[in-house]
Amino acid sequence: MDNRWLEVTLPVPADRLDRVCDTLTANGMAGLVVEEEGDFLRFLEQNRQYWDYVDEGLAARMRGASRVKFYVPDSEEGQKQLRQYLAGLEEYEPQTVSLREEDWATSWQKYYQPIPVGRRLYIVPDWMRGQPVPEGRTPLYLNPGLTFGTGAHPTTQLCLELLEQVLRPGDKVLDLGCGSGILAIAALGLGAARAVGVDIDPKAADVAFENAALNGVGADRLSVYAGDVLNDKKLAAKLEPGENRVVLANIVADVIIPLSAKAGEFMTEDGVFLTSGIIEGRQDEVKAALEQNGFAVTKHLERNGWHALEARR
Repeated sequence: MDNRWLEVTLPVPADRLDRVCDTLTANGMAGLVVEEEGDFLRFLEQNRQYWDYVDEGLAARMRGASRVKFYVPDSEEGQKQLRQYLAGLEEYEPQTVSLREEDWATSWQKYYQPIPVGRRLYIVPDWMRGQPVPEGRTPLYLNPGLTFGTGAHPTTQLCLELLEQVLRPGDKVLDLGCGSGILAIAALGLGAARAVGVDIDPKAADVAFENAALNGVGADRLSVYAGDVLNDKKLAAKLEPGENRVVLANIVADVIIPLSAKAGEFMTEDGVFLTSGIIEGRQDEVKAALEQNGFAVTKHLERNGWHALEARR
């Protein structure tokens, strides 16, 4: 059976992108792709070796351009879904293109490009394995189609930058809320001897191990557990209390705050607690909780309305 999909594109003024994305998400559409002029300019910069000139007409058409894309089945049911998703957005004229399933399955891949992070890391979609890696950078191969944690979000990048700065060869690392495993796997690539991850989502372990395998990391160096470390004493006992020099928590402020009372249990005396995922307006609450629980905030990074903190005992 030749299943077909509709690629739906909404041209949207740049100053209304957030509102449109929020409405689509509230209407049930979770998988959105946002294209902006900045994406086009970065594409030109990264691929300038392939052409001698830039089509000025194309550049002009992309100036100030922004659009949102998503996919629905090309069927009567898909049309019902489309009407549901576009409720409240009737002012925008959707553009649709029909795709075969095999085209749709890989069409989103073009939106993922390698991402240099910090001074040493280079996050690469696994289907781009084999392409040159910039000198001095450590590749981290991921399959962004698996689940959350692709390295593109500012919270992940901020945490990776802090990790790169504090990690010492041979460290043990604990990732609280490991998701795709990106932070733990990056730590191992940067020289950590061992990493342990834990996540409340039981699917996270499978995803983390699959991403670990893409990077040649086995169970001898990475362990991943599912559960709630705040309320499960048996789980907490598996996380090597007192032995982790680096503890990571790239989650949200409402989880980091209670974790700040427990993180010290898992750390060495000279340990470092790195927290990220803190949205603008919550950073002072997290900092106060850290200080109340015996930490001193030694570094504070911010990007695009997100904050990351480095804290030491």
